[in-house]
Parts: sequence; C-alpha cells; structure tokens
Amino acid sequence: MQNSGLFRSAQRWLSRTPERSLNQAYEAAQMIEAIEREYFGGNPISARYGSYGDSAMAYFQGELKKYLNLIKVRMAVFRASRSVARVSDPRVTEVQLPSTGADDLAVNVIDQQAMFFRKLQLIDEVLARYDRLEANPERVITLANGGNGEAAPSAQVLRSRADQARIEQQNGAIAAAPASEGKRPAASDRINVLPRSILRTVDRIRQDLDPNAEQEVVQEFRTSKGRTTAAIRFVLLLVIVPLLTQQFTKNFVVGPIVDRARVGAEEQVDVFLNIEMEEEALHELQRFEERLRFEVLIGKAPALSELNIEQRVRSKASEIEEAYRDRSASAVKNVFADILAVTAFVLLLLYRKQDVANLKAFMDEVVYGLSDSAKAFIIILFTDTFVGFHSPHGWEILLEGLSRHLGFPANRDFIFLFIATFPVILDTIFKYWIFRYLNRISPSAVATYKNMNE
Repeated sequence: MQNSGLFRSAQRWLSRTPERSLNQAYEAAQMIEAIEREYFGGNPISARYGSYGDSAMAYFQGELKKYLNLIKVRMAVFRASRSVARVSDPRVTEVQLPSTGADDLAVNVIDQQAMFFRKLQLIDEVLARYDRLEANPERVITLANGGNGEAAPSAQVLRSRADQARIEQQNGAIAAAPASEGKRPAASDRINVLPRSILRTVDRIRQDLDPNAEQEVVQEFRTSKGRTTAAIRFVLLLVIVPLLTQQFTKNFVVGPIVDRARVGAEEQVDVFLNIEMEEEALHELQRFEERLRFEVLIGKAPALSELNIEQRVRSKASEIEEAYRDRSASAVKNVFADILAVTAFVLLLLYRKQDVANLKAFMDEVVYGLSDSAKAFIIILFTDTFVGFHSPHGWEILLEGLSRHLGFPANRDFIFLFIATFPVILDTIFKYWIFRYLNRISPSAVATYKNMNE
C-alpha cells in the first residue's frame, strides 16, 4: 500500500510538471512586466528608457537576466514534460475583477488549453521583446519640436525600414497618435529611408546647435573623469592592500609568533624544511671547503693545517645553519602572511562590488576603444607569453619560485603535469572567448589577428 501511494504521488507530481513549469515561467514574465510598468513607463528594461545610475541599472539588468533565464529553463522543462506527461483538461472557473465603475463581477469559464495559450502568449511576447532588443539596438535622438527651436519633450526612436517592417509584422500596424494631442508624426514615419550616415550627421548638427551641449559635454567629461579616477584608485587598492597586509602580518603578527615558537623548541625544530634545502646547504659547504683548499694549494692563501681548515669549515657550517634556519622560518611566515593577503584581496572584491563594476566598465572601454591592430597585438602578446611555444619555461620558473617562496619542495612531476595541462586549458578558454564574444563585438579585430598570426 505504501509503495502504491508513493507511486501515485510520483505520477501526480509528474503529471503536474508541465503546468507547474508554465506557471513559474508565467510568473517570471509577469515580474518583468511589473518592473517595466513601475520603473520604465511600460518600456523594455534598458538604459535608454530610464534615467538611473549605474548601480540601479546593474540591479535591473541582473533581475531581468535572472527572470529571463528562469523563463527559458522552465519552458524547456515544460516542453520536455509535455512530450511524456498527459495533461488533464478540466474546466476552470476564472473570476475577473470588473473595471472601474462596473458593479458586477464578470465570471468566465476558461478551459485548460485556453489558459495555457494565454500564458504562452505573454511569455513569447516578453522573450521576443528582449531578443529583438538585443539583436537590433535602436538609435535614439532628440529632434526639434516646433519652429521655435525648443527641444522635443521626448526622444524619438529611429528604426530602419527592415526593422520597422518586421516589428509591424509581429505586433500589427502601429496606431497613429490622435490629432487632438497635437503631436507630430513619429520620426520613423518620415526619415526611416535615410542612410545611417545622414542620421549621424543630423544628430551631430543637433548636438552642435543645442544650447545645453557644452554643459552636457562638461558633465559627461566630469562623470568619465570620476569613473576613471575611481577605477585607477581601486586598482591601486587591489595591489597595495594585499602587499601591505602580507608585509605587516609577516613582520608584526605572524613573524613574532613563529620566532618565539622556534626559539622555544630550537632543539626539536629541524633546520631544513625539505630535502632540497638540505642538499643546497651541503653543496654550499662542500664548495667552500674545496675553494679553501684550492686557494691554499695555488698559494693564494697562507698555508693552513688540517685543524685550521676544519675550524674554518665548522665556522662556515654554523653560518649556513643560521641562514637556513632564517630561510625556513621566513617560508613558514610567508605561508600564513600570503593567506591573509589573499583574504584581504577577496574581501575587497566582495565588499566593493560597485568599484568592481566601475573597473570592469573602465577595462571594457579601454580594451574595446583600441584599434584593431592594437587589439590583435595584445592578443598575440598574451597568447605567446602564456600559451605559446616558449611559455613552458616561464611557467616552470614561476612554479619553482612559488614553491621556494612557500618552503615546499619543487615537485618536478607536478610541475610538468601543470605545464602539460593548464596552458592547454587556458588556450581553449581564450579561443572560445574569441569565437564567442570578440568575433561578435569586433569582427575586424579577429580578422586582423588571424592575418597577423599567419
């Protein structure tokens, strides 16, 4: 009985999966429309339709992306579950609230399929609206309204003839504004046949004749200057704060603790942290003894007895022991100090998200503002340095230096395995970035890169 109950529950859950997925996608679409109505006047969620700051627009874009991804995932589940699960078709009673001024409730009986179609229609409209917005970004300019040169109260959106025809085919004919409102026809009805170069010229002339153009340019310059200053300041913080944290904790926090612990247990603490440090010390002592005997034999040093040579070698051994004790203690300090420095770096990234966004915008502006030849040069320099033919030698030196800094033995097998895998992964990610993003944003830069690389 229990197994049959579980089976019926599972069957019931599976049969309701299409409806549940569709409802979740429908609710996400309603949330997007609610944001559009409340904050963007019924327009799509975009910077061109709202005068918000970078933080607010980043929040709105994040919410939009979250809801769009939810819609896509839930619709994929809906389509997959519809192919395997049978959905019942009950009659559903829907009570619609009356419009303002009505006295009675309008009660309609709507079947399951009609409700599905209504929800799917809203979902398709939301997805199509933002797919169209991403595929065809519109150009917004402000045209003069009237003969007295006053600026129009709202921006007129200019679209090409092909875009306008496609929009009219999807959404139906666009209704003209009533003549009683006294508004001029839309700009797309009058000049959508003109080339974009003429539109840019009109835009430039309008900006030159605008009496507030100088103030807007100054304000834009101040805003850009503030963002650049904030980005550079944050980069300096990302470099200086971890370095200061590492040095301060090593010398004043971790250092005294490690020194006190090693002094208290000097007899039990080993001089060398690993076998490589011991081999280096023995090799250094052996070279000192051989050099001393050689200088005595060639007469460069006074004749010494075996007892004097042994005393000098013993003194040198004490010096080497003290040096390697300090080196081992420094390696232990570096481990804890580097952990604290990395923690400070991560905390900066977590608690300064606005600065991170400004830095990303600044880097995008700098990188994408370069010429195609400069982009190709930077790409080739980066790839040849980190994933090129001579890059294994550089990775080997970096890994050996890191292991020496932390007091770990340089494991040759691990180093060779890292060199054989990590640059390949990095090269794969880099090529995917070129194919996925750079090829769409700057195709000419990709073409220049291919020509220079050949």
